[in-house]
Amino acid sequence: MPGKEVKTIYFVFLGTNKIICSQGTMETPTFKYKKAVKVWLIIGLIMIFFQVVIGGVTRLTGSGLSITKWDIVFGTIPPLNHAQWEEAFDLYRETPQYAKINDGMSMADFKFIYFWEYFHRLWARSMGFVFLFPFLFFWRKGWIDKMLMRRLGITVLLAVVVASFGWIMVASGLIDRPWVNAYKLTMHLSLALILFSYLLWTTYKVIYPQNRVINNTVLKKWSNAIVSILAVQIMLGGVMSGMKAGLFYPSWPDMNGSFLPAVLLDSSQWTVDNFVQYDSGPFMAALIQFLHRNTAYLLTIIVLYFVFLAWNHRGTILFRNSLYLLISMLVIQITLGILTVINCIGQVPVGLGVLHQAGALLLLTIVLLVRYQMAPRAV
Repeated sequence: MPGKEVKTIYFVFLGTNKIICSQGTMETPTFKYKKAVKVWLIIGLIMIFFQVVIGGVTRLTGSGLSITKWDIVFGTIPPLNHAQWEEAFDLYRETPQYAKINDGMSMADFKFIYFWEYFHRLWARSMGFVFLFPFLFFWRKGWIDKMLMRRLGITVLLAVVVASFGWIMVASGLIDRPWVNAYKLTMHLSLALILFSYLLWTTYKVIYPQNRVINNTVLKKWSNAIVSILAVQIMLGGVMSGMKAGLFYPSWPDMNGSFLPAVLLDSSQWTVDNFVQYDSGPFMAALIQFLHRNTAYLLTIIVLYFVFLAWNHRGTILFRNSLYLLISMLVIQITLGILTVINCIGQVPVGLGVLHQAGALLLLTIVLLVRYQMAPRAV
């Protein structure tokens, strides 16, 4: 039975004495989703969230290259005896990372880094089972409509792409470099966040099917800007992490005493080789960290301006609470970023680095919740 469109009138205050009357619509849902389906989607989001977090731990502990094969079936079983551990360790000894960084590593240390990479891969496989069995049950019961079926199909395709690119990323560190390629790492992270965002938007559609659309051009424009800048900022964070750029300038608000590092003012440094062979000098570390810091400042200004415009909007309680969450998470994320940078003395602090990455995911979740409340129902 088709949904019925209901006209609504509400008002927007733009920080002046003028009141702008804006008309929007909300559509009654054509399909009522069961609570079990909603919980299932939320569990999926939580699992993707922790997959990204575990991936952060794996990267920061230098564990990502400890497993040199990608075996989807038999790779589920870890080494079970001394001979199998020796075989796995021998394969790792052939990698550039062992030769250039971890030469002489003990078996105990190898087991530590092996654990995190194995846990990362096992968690990914577990997500497949968490998706498959409930899906078959819900589909059999008729609890999944065409819209959700289509979006779940796209989610599965995205998950396959993310997993495939994960191996491409790992393979980039098994030939010449002792680390995975920072650009490929960023692509893997970006694809994971696209997967997370797509499933998150789907979950919002299932949980809030009747949520009122805030049909205000100004707020929509600035919310789009926030989503776009945050996406760029997260990508820059991925590149910065992959290049370990924080180690070169562990100070704030300056970068080792200056706002703009001198290496960026040297025209001879702006070469293709410096962009490709980014770990041959400080140029790319300086550039990426400079861009990451200043994009954070830009994002902060735009978020504050958006909240200023939206604060007196007579929207739903959900919208007002979303603004509180947005400001709170932004402050937390900025604080975590600063603490991570200033503690990059000799090595990137694993705890702070992982919290900063998790904070980026939470901030993205809140930003998309705000944007969802201004989206047409067809999106």
